[in-house]
Amino acid sequence: MLTKTALLLIDIQKDYFPGGKYPLVNPLDAAKQAYMLLQCFREHGGHHVHIQHISKKPDAAFFISGKRGTDIHDSVAHFEGEPIVYKHEPNSFLNTNLLELLKSWGIERVVITGMMTHMCVDATARAASDLGFQVIVAEDACATRDLKYGETTIPAELVHKSFLAALKSYGKVMKSEAILALLAAEQVKA
Repeated sequence: MLTKTALLLIDIQKDYFPGGKYPLVNPLDAAKQAYMLLQCFREHGGHHVHIQHISKKPDAAFFISGKRGTDIHDSVAHFEGEPIVYKHEPNSFLNTNLLELLKSWGIERVVITGMMTHMCVDATARAASDLGFQVIVAEDACATRDLKYGETTIPAELVHKSFLAALKSYGKVMKSEAILALLAAEQVKA
């Protein structure tokens, strides 16, 4: 049921979009899907939380405190009164109040969206599972970038799919439309 499910919007921030300090591959497509889920949670009174990364590293290349790149992207704009969790590590639970917030709502399942698939989405999904939450990763509401290993460049699409394949061990990996259909079916049964 929606009352036991929370939507996490991880690091959908301006630095990851065109013109930002660390642009990803197709972040707008992922953000559109995240927005669709966000609207469902807003319309049905579901719990949702924006998670915002602010780097504490003095030599950080992006997400620099006080800069516009840390702002939540307009595509999933944060509304006044909606909770924000500020983090400084890839794992959204590490040294934040996210766990306490979810527990205070009685949450049993999290739907995860955001950026980057291979870092903060991955770390948060694994941590959520370890903490006892049912996990659903919205595969089309996440984005990443090309990675280099030695002389090899791994395209973002393969990075994304590889991490999603591994995350299936921690929960479900579904398209946003399928998640909405699941939530709607559960609402009907309730």
